Amino acid sequence: MEIPNIVGAGLIVIGAALGIGRIGGSAMDAIARQPEASGKIQTAMLIAAALIEGIGFAALFAA
Repeated sequence: MEIPNIVGAGLIVIGAALGIGRIGGSAMDAIARQPEASGKIQTAMLIAAALIEGIGFAALFAA
């Protein structure tokens, strides 16, 4: 594996981790503001995190 591929893979993983972390933090803020909507917020958060993780995983194979 060449150095540019390794750097690209690292950037993909870092980007996916930052995206999932941001979704989690925003979801916790939203749940703190509206606890009665926690079920809908958690569902949307998990779906979005799964999509980001899937895209990141697919991008690793492309790199």
